[in-house]
Amino acid sequence: MLNITAEKSQGLTEEKLLNPIQSLENARFAHEQYLLKGQNADLLEAVNQYLLTIKANPKVSESYYRLASLMLESGEIDLDSAIEQCKIAIAMSPKNADAHLYTAYFLDKAGEFEDSSNEYEKAIKFSGLGSSRARVLYATSILEQIDSKQLSIFNLHKFLYHMVTGILLSAIDKKSLKMFFKNIKESVFVSLYKTIGNMFEGINGFKACLSIYKKAVEKTGHKGSFYSRMGDILMRKEEYSEALDCYKKAYMTEPNNRNNLLKLATITRTYMPSAIDEAIDYYTALLNFGKDTAQIYYELGHLYLKKEDNFHALIAFKLALDSNIDNPYFNNAIAFAYLRNNMIDDAILHYQKAIKINPDDKWTALVCHTLGLVYLDMKMDFQSAISSFQAGLVLDENNYELHVALADIYMAQNDLDTAVQTYCEAIKVNENIFLAYAKLGLALWEKGCTDEALIAYNKALELNPNCDTAYNNLGVVYIDGLFDNNEALKCFLKAIDLNPNYTLAYFNAGRAYENLGLAREAASYYQMAIDLNRLSPELVEDDIQEKIHSLFN
Repeated sequence: MLNITAEKSQGLTEEKLLNPIQSLENARFAHEQYLLKGQNADLLEAVNQYLLTIKANPKVSESYYRLASLMLESGEIDLDSAIEQCKIAIAMSPKNADAHLYTAYFLDKAGEFEDSSNEYEKAIKFSGLGSSRARVLYATSILEQIDSKQLSIFNLHKFLYHMVTGILLSAIDKKSLKMFFKNIKESVFVSLYKTIGNMFEGINGFKACLSIYKKAVEKTGHKGSFYSRMGDILMRKEEYSEALDCYKKAYMTEPNNRNNLLKLATITRTYMPSAIDEAIDYYTALLNFGKDTAQIYYELGHLYLKKEDNFHALIAFKLALDSNIDNPYFNNAIAFAYLRNNMIDDAILHYQKAIKINPDDKWTALVCHTLGLVYLDMKMDFQSAISSFQAGLVLDENNYELHVALADIYMAQNDLDTAVQTYCEAIKVNENIFLAYAKLGLALWEKGCTDEALIAYNKALELNPNCDTAYNNLGVVYIDGLFDNNEALKCFLKAIDLNPNYTLAYFNAGRAYENLGLAREAASYYQMAIDLNRLSPELVEDDIQEKIHSLFN
């Protein structure tokens, strides 16, 4: 704050800086005028005069807490900064009742009721008979705590005691209440609206509660707060569009309220998937508050990925990582962004770093799986892929996907025995994964274990009756292993029914018809296989043409 004040006071003449007493009086006068008229010109004059006072005499404690109040209201600082400035004032003048009072008030706004209560009590103690303001504000704070469902006989007694004594002492308290007038005049009524609303929320009377808050929007100057509460209720009712509208109104009313903007950003990102640009704008605006910037950049990175703007996603994740280079989730995210930008080696380095940090065994096992696939699909490095999958299984032996991925590599290396064993380990982990049975069936068929392959494929289809590949492969077992062309044909036709563009299933159906002596049908399916193969080559067309010619020779 002092750095800010020093910058703002540059250019002031040396003559003006020599009179802190006069500048303080000028600041007080402008401050009072602002409270009476609400004109920004008076606010700016008060701020400048307080800055002059601090520049000329940094030990005038009053300047700090009063300046904090004005700069908070104008949105130039946040609550945390305002509280810090008040603490500076208290350090300079520990028995300054107003310094404690301002500190208590700002702590109150931040929801730190225990600390604010301590400061209110000090303000009352140091004010003596002039403690009317402190007592009324303390009573209002207690009412806010009651509103926050901390209701007790003790709190109610404290509220009544301080409110009544504050009103009585106001007859002899000559200090002006102008500094807090704008905030105090509605606070009791605002708290009552909140209390009644909370009562209805407690009994799920959402309709009545919304009605109360709508009335509060109309009758008080705290529109942002009540729009935000309405949004919270609508979120509980899962009326996301209406909730978003309320949060937008809250943000428009209080553009310097970070909490409202955070809600707006989060709801837009989570429940409005088509509003990516809006969500990006909200998160970008949050950066202006200078708080949790790393997490905000992280969220922005994911939004850019959804938008397929891979370059800006990478930049956002880099900015997040700059603030916390050892965050495993940031490293994992930037690794994925590097993949999207075809920077494979950089991706591998960050996946490795995320794995090394290992915040959670199961999560890290998933990263090991991803890294293994990168080695396998983009580097064709089988050994590194195997090592990555095995490392994942050490962390989470119940991750069936790692077992399946490892078995796939053994299949690719034609190590059928190890592949079968590994597919079986995947099935032990999860008996309801059809893909493991389907792949086990292929491995068993390649080994020549026809009956076992038949059992595996049937189990796969029991778990997933809509798997066209499993039907085709089961048909191959029937036609080439058991020589049962009728059962094979049923399987091939079922695969075609599930996937009308399945080239290999048409070819195999042609083979089954051919074996059954149905040349015309066989030719028709062979020709369909040729037509589909020309669109997406899978088979050698000359081999199919030869099949057709042989049917009629």
